[in-house]
Amino acid sequence: MGAIKQWLDLQHENDCIFCIVDLHAITTSYDKELFRKEILDQAASYLAAGLDPEKVIIFVQSRVKEHTELCWILNTITPLGELYRMTQYKEKSEKYKNSESAGILNYPLLMAADILLYDTEIVPVGEDQRQHIELTREIVRRFNSKYGEVFVSPKEKLPSKGARIMSLSDPKKKMSKSDGKESYISLFDSPEEIKKKTKAAVTDTGKTIKYNPSRKPGISNLLTIYSLLANKRIEEVEKEMKGKSYKALKEETGDLIVKELHPFRKKRRELLSREVYVEEVLKRGEEKAATLAESKMGEVKKKMGLW
Repeated sequence: MGAIKQWLDLQHENDCIFCIVDLHAITTSYDKELFRKEILDQAASYLAAGLDPEKVIIFVQSRVKEHTELCWILNTITPLGELYRMTQYKEKSEKYKNSESAGILNYPLLMAADILLYDTEIVPVGEDQRQHIELTREIVRRFNSKYGEVFVSPKEKLPSKGARIMSLSDPKKKMSKSDGKESYISLFDSPEEIKKKTKAAVTDTGKTIKYNPSRKPGISNLLTIYSLLANKRIEEVEKEMKGKSYKALKEETGDLIVKELHPFRKKRRELLSREVYVEEVLKRGEEKAATLAESKMGEVKKKMGLW
């Protein structure tokens, strides 16, 4: 809702680059035996969702070494205080108290490197990433001021609706894959999983189905999801749901999600049976991305006196 929905529109009129951020993923615990499969699953998911490999570049982050190389350079010009102020760092360090890695603190710098290597002008994100884009712009200002013009200052592109989908189990916080499975809906959850999760979604006191994020965060979240998938204004959905119970809203939202995600699940199954094709897409993307990234790192090093 926050990012991929925008990608599908942007790819038709822009030069778009999408990377599977495996280096970001290893900042928290993961299963190394399953990791390669999960990377291919992610690539298949992007393709199933509608990204066209003939129009866009899709690659695996760790396969283009310049991402980590530029990240280190950005570490040297970014004050620690700016990283400590990041909302996501505060949330994750609290969640992984006494076990968080330095990667969680430096995560925004790798994200900045991902963006700046490709002279990116627009970054389509959800609301939760806005602060990271602001930090990236500050890094651009600082680097260009110190070493000379090298980087383009990016702008975030937020969706007009759905920039921040909330957790099903705690509608006062954003939906996140790093929380329990009951809290989020994946594009490729089974129909049974989707219906179970929506039925169990935390709602609010009262009986009226009305959009009011501050007083009715749970109901408002379900209305947002429904309106985005049905391509209707929230006011229209409220009218449709007038007089119905919270239970009915949950069930109808679950049914709609199942219906709208069916084509993605079908396409993804097909792609996962064609693993060689998915690898070829990633390899072609890697070669194109590496050419761009290597050129940009050459500029960076020359400006800094490293080359």
